[in-house]
Amino acid sequence: MSESPKEPVWRQAIAGGQILFVAFGALVLVPLLTGLNPSMALLGAGVGTLLFQWITRREVPIFLGSSFAFIAPIIFSMQTWGLSATMGALACVSLAYFALAGVVWKRGADIVHRFMPPVVIGPVIMIIGLSLAAVGVNMAMGRTGDGAAELVPYGTALIVAAISFGTTVAVAVFAHGLLRLLPILSGVAAGYVAAVLFGLVDFGAVAAAPWFALPTFTTPTFELAAILFMLPVAIAPAIEHVGDVIAIGGVTGKDYTKSPGLHRTLAGDGLGVLFAGSVGGPPITTYSEVTGAVTLTRNFNPAIMTWAAIFAIAMAFVGKFNALLATIPVPVMGGIMLLLFGSVASVGLKTLINARVNLDEARNLVIVSSILVAGVGGLALNFDGITLQGVGLCGLLAIVLNQILPERRKESARA
Repeated sequence: MSESPKEPVWRQAIAGGQILFVAFGALVLVPLLTGLNPSMALLGAGVGTLLFQWITRREVPIFLGSSFAFIAPIIFSMQTWGLSATMGALACVSLAYFALAGVVWKRGADIVHRFMPPVVIGPVIMIIGLSLAAVGVNMAMGRTGDGAAELVPYGTALIVAAISFGTTVAVAVFAHGLLRLLPILSGVAAGYVAAVLFGLVDFGAVAAAPWFALPTFTTPTFELAAILFMLPVAIAPAIEHVGDVIAIGGVTGKDYTKSPGLHRTLAGDGLGVLFAGSVGGPPITTYSEVTGAVTLTRNFNPAIMTWAAIFAIAMAFVGKFNALLATIPVPVMGGIMLLLFGSVASVGLKTLINARVNLDEARNLVIVSSILVAGVGGLALNFDGITLQGVGLCGLLAIVLNQILPERRKESARA
């Protein structure tokens, strides 16, 4: 079904609900893993998408949801500076989007690829997944993310995690049509049912929760150390944004980098991030799952994203629903993470392969190797109390190395 201004409103609403259904699993996964409020993630995604549509003149059929790139930085920041300072830092991440949007507006989109080619982006994306490997494994075994305490007996936890993992894999590999776009949601549902059967779920909080409840807003505070730690993390999702905008353009047959312009889409994404951080939600980014749904349904009407955003906002105020999300046991999420974080790392590997990055070339090998070891090993740089580490440090290190290391001079074609 192609875009049509005469499309009935009820059909747009149904299509919008379907889009939210596709994005929902990943959307609420980030707050569940980081300890943030899922209702604020829904509110941030809904309002953020509407802000994105406003900036882009509602031309692009894109929905914005919680960004995986910030999971590890949020966990570290909350442990180090607390929730309020973390929200302030996340709100300030929007500055990176606005700056990049300004550069693209002045210099064109090619400058993005100049400073952040595949040899830079590939290993940084890999670190997003690999840096969280231990968290996923610990949760699959029924422990807290840091492994400090057991929350669910080991044997029971492994069974529940295996059901979550197996269902997610089965849907991703063997399912067809719309169901294939719902591996995370399917895995969570199957694991949750198993957890209920094992007696791991207490529905008392759900019964006590009201149907209508105002989300718990968090007032951000601004600490320089937290801000400088979080800002560089925007490199990875910003590049992902560029790829998603080009991808959805390939589906619809329109060049959104020209109209409404990549600078507008980046600014719209940044405005959504600013709102999410200001109210207590995780940063948002463009969702490739939604691009898959648009490809499958052939409904290119941006109005359906408006409906998806409206539904997300409405769900943020359903108290019982958010209480239900809070009852999901640790091994259910652990089983999902075993696959999810590995798949994120695989996207980074795919980036290197698709771009035919030659690792026989010394400069490329140095960049990729350094980023992987620095990220997985947890390298941190401390400057008078200001710490730079994780995805942010890896992103900056990759950009610097790519700029200072000389390209190998091309040999003669006859050689």
